[in-house]
Amino acid sequence: MRALVTGGAGFIGSHVVDALLARGDQVSVVDDLSTGREENLRGALEAGAVLHRLDIRDAAAVSELVEREAPEAILHLAAQIDVRRSVREPALDARINVEGTVNMLEAARGSGVARFVSTSTGGAIYGETEHLPTPETVPPNPEAPYGTSKYCAEQYCALYRRLHGLRTITLRYGNVYGPRQDPLGEAGVVAIFCGRLVRGERPTVFGDGRQTRDYVFVGDVVEANLAALARPELGGEYNIGTGRETSVLDLVRELRELSGRQDFEPEFAPPRPGEVTRSSLDVGLARERLGWTATTPIADGLRVTLEATPAEG
Repeated sequence: MRALVTGGAGFIGSHVVDALLARGDQVSVVDDLSTGREENLRGALEAGAVLHRLDIRDAAAVSELVEREAPEAILHLAAQIDVRRSVREPALDARINVEGTVNMLEAARGSGVARFVSTSTGGAIYGETEHLPTPETVPPNPEAPYGTSKYCAEQYCALYRRLHGLRTITLRYGNVYGPRQDPLGEAGVVAIFCGRLVRGERPTVFGDGRQTRDYVFVGDVVEANLAALARPELGGEYNIGTGRETSVLDLVRELRELSGRQDFEPEFAPPRPGEVTRSSLDVGLARERLGWTATTPIADGLRVTLEATPAEG
């Protein structure tokens, strides 16, 4: 298969690229390297992947590239993912997450792409809800521009399926963690905590630390993308998580036990705006229709992540 991965130099995207190459696919990567890193693709480029440095907001360039590369499938992971930045700069967030997605959809439609797998957020899209774990039937009620822009992008994916027959599917990720997530970057508390741990620092916990998320290992998320590719007839939105709540204080405790560093105790700071209190995803639909389920226990995923975290920033 000829596949094009947007955001392919990023944390999750680079793992998707590796998996596609491992199964023998021909892979092109689109990334503007604003947050992605070319070093994440070192092995992939050696294995034959091609990197195109391109901003998905540039509709003409996107269209020309997709027409030239003629991918059979597009896996769209490029996004603005920082909740705090979306609160500060909502228009920028929308241009990347909404306009950028529309540009990719239009390019896919124009070039006859057979499958379009888009990435959304289960962690930020539902907002505060009493339905935990949260199924896809709960109406989205995001608490920040980030969740709002991702929901809007989902609607464009659904529209292109209805209007143009483009075979789109959207995966709503929980809080993804694993190797290559930037501990100094814009998102990812697990990466941040692992970075602080290996540098001998203490973790900063915003609020009381009892807020929960559905932490899902990046390897499991990669398998969800492959499962979506394997079922091109399926559309709609699918939660991709574990169905379990883990608090920030739980993460601190797990990492303290894994490292044996008894002084790894939190420093508390005021809560941040735009973040929900509790989150976990009902993944029954993905299990039933995609045949997918997360298999990595959080202790195992944290161990792999910690071992891959460099001591230097």
